[in-house]
Amino acid sequence: MRSFLIFTFSITFPLLGFSQKVTTQSSNRNKEIKLKYLIENDSTIVDPVKLEEVVLLSPMKFKSRLERREYLILKRKTRKVWPYATLAAERLQTLNKRLENIERKADKRRYTKIIQRYIEEEFTEELKKLTKTEGQILVKLMYRQTGETTFDIVRNLKSGWRAFWYNTTASLFNISLKEKYDPINVKEDYYIEHILQRSFQRGILERQPAVDEINLLNLKKKF
Repeated sequence: MRSFLIFTFSITFPLLGFSQKVTTQSSNRNKEIKLKYLIENDSTIVDPVKLEEVVLLSPMKFKSRLERREYLILKRKTRKVWPYATLAAERLQTLNKRLENIERKADKRRYTKIIQRYIEEEFTEELKKLTKTEGQILVKLMYRQTGETTFDIVRNLKSGWRAFWYNTTASLFNISLKEKYDPINVKEDYYIEHILQRSFQRGILERQPAVDEINLLNLKKKF
């Protein structure tokens, strides 16, 4: 039932360092910010420094109890799958770099199969615990972190036919591997982004930027 997700992860996660459990990490709140300054004519002049922009988001306001309930359910599911999405993006980048250093196609296929077998043994049970909606959220978040659909990731690493096959299998369970992340036009995706940003802000999830910049304040006016 969830073989397409297991396959996807088995070819995107490299071998090293994956025996550890997936956990969320809080952001470091104790970083010291040091400013250089000088005194000129009894005035303090601070050298210009580039600081990371911090956007403080207020809690979401809902039009109905049903809307609030849907948001809370989405928040629980999003926080659950976020660590998998960020880990997938990081490991995919590492895998692609390693494959670039392997010249022979046969060696690339052999390397990919080794990784696939290892991950299937170590990670299958965790992926089986995901629900259909969690699987779809995971697909969207992988697009957020990589800029590619899961379908394209599979196609690039294996073959177009294999990607088509897994997308067809997923569609039987209302999951599309071609799904993109579009918080600008899709309200659910906007909710997901709001959940992520609020969770980053509160240190509940480890902050990771999206491949494409997302201005949540502008989106708030739309929705």
